[in-house]
Amino acid sequence: MTTDFAETLAQTHPYDSLPPDALEALAGVVAEAQFGPGDVIYASGETQKALYLILSGRVDITDGEGSLVSILGPKNSFGERGLMKDGLAVVTATATEPTRTLAIPAETFHELISAHPRVQSFFDRSRPAQARKKDLTTLALSEIMTPAPVTCPPSATMQEAAQVMRDRNVSCVIVTGGDGVTGIMTTRDLAKRAVAVGLPYDTPISDFMTQDPVTLPPTALISDVLHLMVEKRITHMPVVQSGELVGILTQTDLTRFQATSSAALIREIVEAPTTAAIADVVGRIPQLLMQLVGAHNAHQVVTRLITDIGDAATRRLLTLAEAELGPPPVPYLWLACGSQGRQEQTGVSDQDNCLILDDAASEADDTYFAALAKFVSDGLDEAGYYYCPGDMMATNPQWRQPVRVWRQYFHTWINKPDPMAQMLASVMYDLRPIGGTERLFADLQEETLAKSAKNSIFVAHMISNSLKHHPPLGLFRGFATIRSGEHKNTLDLKHNGVVPVVDLGRVYALQGQLTPVNTRARLTAAVDHGVISESGGRDLIDAYDMIADTRLAHQAAQIKRGEKPDNFMSPTDLSDFERSHLRDAFVVIKTMQSAAASRSGPLT
Repeated sequence: MTTDFAETLAQTHPYDSLPPDALEALAGVVAEAQFGPGDVIYASGETQKALYLILSGRVDITDGEGSLVSILGPKNSFGERGLMKDGLAVVTATATEPTRTLAIPAETFHELISAHPRVQSFFDRSRPAQARKKDLTTLALSEIMTPAPVTCPPSATMQEAAQVMRDRNVSCVIVTGGDGVTGIMTTRDLAKRAVAVGLPYDTPISDFMTQDPVTLPPTALISDVLHLMVEKRITHMPVVQSGELVGILTQTDLTRFQATSSAALIREIVEAPTTAAIADVVGRIPQLLMQLVGAHNAHQVVTRLITDIGDAATRRLLTLAEAELGPPPVPYLWLACGSQGRQEQTGVSDQDNCLILDDAASEADDTYFAALAKFVSDGLDEAGYYYCPGDMMATNPQWRQPVRVWRQYFHTWINKPDPMAQMLASVMYDLRPIGGTERLFADLQEETLAKSAKNSIFVAHMISNSLKHHPPLGLFRGFATIRSGEHKNTLDLKHNGVVPVVDLGRVYALQGQLTPVNTRARLTAAVDHGVISESGGRDLIDAYDMIADTRLAHQAAQIKRGEKPDNFMSPTDLSDFERSHLRDAFVVIKTMQSAAASRSGPLT
């Protein structure tokens, strides 16, 4: 029987990563455990004594409220969450049909994760305290190369190749034939070897191209490229894998990569003389996102740096607007809400903003502020921060009002929390000052948080509103992907992944009167102030980190392929390991949503 167990474990991840002796030792201590329909294998809050691997049958996992969060079948393991915490089960596992399992004793499980990092990484969703950051020279070519370079056959003429380079705005073409990469023609080759010596326009490029160019695989480091460029005096590096051309890296790419940083972009924005110049700088954000993700920065670092650029663009537009319109008649404050307000902008962002005016503002003054709002919003749209589909912008008179009107807005939403009020409050609770007189908002924020927390009916409505976005959980450890339309068979990592956590973070901030606007900061503050339990908060932060990192990695991969970034990812783009852990993250969110809905004591 031990041999059978060893064969089963050897065919199941992560046990297949164990060396033969460890696998045999594990097979010798596991025990078969059988359960009938309706048998509770362990219940939430009970001491958990083993990790289970299903051999046959079905096990349903439910949360503390009895809501189904997962259906497990053969080769699925369960029970690790309780074992990796304090030994107490955090969910209930129930067999729903005759079920055979292998039970791994708790002591053995802890020995496994202590001795075998790959097993530990499979079961432990937590992040390292500090992600390792790379500098340019230690990045792989695959992380910054341009995929699908321009190619042509050896028979192409000089004029044909030059026209292709002009039309595609590139500095080289790779010459390919039956043997793969046979040559390269750069603008320098064209100038020195063809035009300078008077070759006819119909000369085949094979007559003057650089033959058999130096190539490197995508796994090579940028330091390898730099060394070869200096040694060989070359400026272009074709990237070849198994004889197939997969990319190109140029000296210009390296220079642009080094020059693209959030600080460098902000410096350019501060000095930008026109809205077009601002748009040109903001247009380099995708490249920045790609290199920040490639350097393994945490999502909260990436989104903060990208948002800083949006903030700088907004402030510069305000300065340009005042230069054109003259000084404002009364003090004002421009605020961002939505993802910019939370400092969570990615490669896909619209604009959500508003204006708070000093109470001294008259109706006549609105002519000035309407013009200012239009100037700034038009400039943001030109830069790629497209107009808000819901018209949540300062160009809408409703969101361009004196302090006294804003105070009345919040008072009405809190005391009459209808669906529209819930929606508006959800947006406006993410407000963050960007430019102007910040004192116009300070008292208003503190006052609103205090009133909100004391109104249990309003908080209940906000909780209900926060549960409208569901994690994409399907049955049998699958995902509930989009069923039809342009994004069929994909996961919406924004509305079904990030947004549910954003909504929970906002509710916690209301309940605890917490001032942070950033989602991760709200979750951390909620744990610190006892709004949610330490274990529940830690799980939710880990789940949020995983989903947010996955979303950014998806966008960076799209940018690398020359595509426009979005939030729709196919589960097939992930490995089995990644899919398993992403689904675990969604389960955590569903569990925390159920706890929020119960509103009985601390949310755990």
